[in-house]
Amino acid sequence: MQGELYLGPQGETADADRIATQFPDLVTFNGYANQYAYRPLTAAVGERVRIWTLDAGPNTPSSFHIVGGQFDTVYFEGAYTLRPGDAGGAQALALQPAQGGFVELTFPEAGDYPFVTHIMSDAEKGAKGIFHVDD
Repeated sequence: MQGELYLGPQGETADADRIATQFPDLVTFNGYANQYAYRPLTAAVGERVRIWTLDAGPNTPSSFHIVGGQFDTVYFEGAYTLRPGDAGGAQALALQPAQGGFVELTFPEAGDYPFVTHIMSDAEKGAKGIFHVDD
């Protein structure tokens, strides 16, 4: 789940003016900035991996992307847009706030595969991580 965090004074209510700027202080996956950069997700070569994604917003879109991976399955807002065996593949799953779906892939070789929201300023604010793939 990708979400935006607008930081303010501890213990105070949200600052609507700050949120209205649409420039979050942090962008997170599952509530924590950079957590998967420091604690990578793991997989094995050839293992089928499914990644559920949701853009919790509240303001900006997301485009989930795994560098070096290619999705052979894309499920977006209740419908498959790509299934194994279909011609082609997908590099990203684009989501507007409150939209979700999942992607599937197998990693072709061992290594580290970064994943990002593909809005690079959001990746710099914490919406990034790594899949560590072993043989």
